This record gives sequence, structure tokens and C-alpha cells, in this order.
Amino acid sequence: MFETVLRAVRLLSMVAWVGGLIFFAFVVAPTAFHLLPSAHEAGLVVGGTLRTLHGIGLIGGAAFVLSTAILWFRAEVPARVGFAICISLTAIMIAITAYSQYVILPSMENDRVAAGGAVETADIENPGRVDFERLHVISERLEGLVLLCGLGVVLVLSRESQWPETGKIRQI
Repeated sequence: MFETVLRAVRLLSMVAWVGGLIFFAFVVAPTAFHLLPSAHEAGLVVGGTLRTLHGIGLIGGAAFVLSTAILWFRAEVPARVGFAICISLTAIMIAITAYSQYVILPSMENDRVAAGGAVETADIENPGRVDFERLHVISERLEGLVLLCGLGVVLVLSRESQWPETGKIRQI
């Protein structure tokens, strides 16, 4: 039963995080920029949504790593490779998400203020706008990398049931 709960925690946390990333990238951001009257308003919605998504990712990622680590100790050696891959990819996801949340997004907010509040109305040569645009590109690439790592974790999870070693409980 304990192992089933750990597997459910792992699955729920990764599905919420990766599903949230997909929903954010393909639904929330495009819809906000298409329907809201200004890029500034859309940016506020997208930025706020991204902060919430990062929180989900950081908490879910920690839960995933903890539950996977417990399963790793209980598994036979061959299954540990898959668990190690999942932990490694998730650790990368957590590190990138934390960097984005605590370094990139605050810097972008400072640049937005320095550009006069609405980046799209600032002069194209405004240093705040220039840096905001640079950080925006970095942010998009980092989110894409987190999504790619998350899809890697999902692929490994999809193969996990085929490892007979994961069904055995090792005595610790």
C-alpha cells in the first residue's frame, strides 16, 4: 500500500507540473496575448500565472524526488537506474524553475518598472526594455527545457511498469 501511495504521489506531481507547463505554453499565454487589450495586461496575467505554475512545480518536484528516492531504496538494483534518471531530470527541472522564479522573473519585473511600467510602450533602445526582452527569451528557453525534461520523466514513468524489479520490495 505504501508503495502505491508513493507511485501515486509521483504520478500526480509530474502530471500536474508537465500538464501545467503544456497548458500554460499552448493555452494561457497565447490566449492572454490574443484576447487582452494590451501586451502589458497580457504580460501581467502570464507573469502571475507563471509564478503560480512555478510554485506547483517546486512543491510537486520536491514531492516527486522524495517519493522516488524512497522507492529507489526499496527497489532492486536494475530498477534503480530508471529512478535515478527520474530524480536527475526532476532535479534539473527544480533548479531551472527556482532560477526562473527567484532570479529571472524579479529581474524582468525590475526591468519593466525601469522601462516605465509598460515594456511595449518604452523606447526600443530603453535599457529596461532591452534587458526585459533579453530575459524574456531566456525565460522562454528555460521553460522549454523544463518541459523537455518533464516529458523525459513521463517517458521513463511510462516504461516503469515493465521493470519487474520495481514490484519487489527490498528489505532495508
